[in-house]
Amino acid sequence: MTRDSANAVIAMESQRLDKWLKIARLFKTRALATAACDERRVKVNGQVAKPAKEIRPGDRMTIRHGGGNYIELKVLKLCQRSLSGTLARELYELQERETSPEEKELLQLFAQAVKQAKPKYKGRPTKKERRRIEYLRKNTNPWR
Repeated sequence: MTRDSANAVIAMESQRLDKWLKIARLFKTRALATAACDERRVKVNGQVAKPAKEIRPGDRMTIRHGGGNYIELKVLKLCQRSLSGTLARELYELQERETSPEEKELLQLFAQAVKQAKPKYKGRPTKKERRRIEYLRKNTNPWR
């Protein structure tokens, strides 16, 4: 460890979850880490965590990646700024989790089902979508 790197890893009480995930190189950008938290793919100590959750050394974390892959880890250290890949691995300890082939298959099926159920767009409907909604409401209302 160089002197600058040693100064970057300091004894902090707590740190934002999204910032730590980026510094630990578990996500490429802080925006991706925030998006993962918003999509409920990150749990801290068994509870779904928001991006602004304060984490501390000793916390246990579970991250769900695509295809039903889970990463379980324990937070060892906090850091103020980005580190090299080898130094970033010292911030956490990976914990192995055994999964059976049946469990993996179920997780993949669940991931596909969730992906299909997500709405195509977020926010207000387009003019075309609004007209379609109005048409469906008008023609399927049993009280009219």
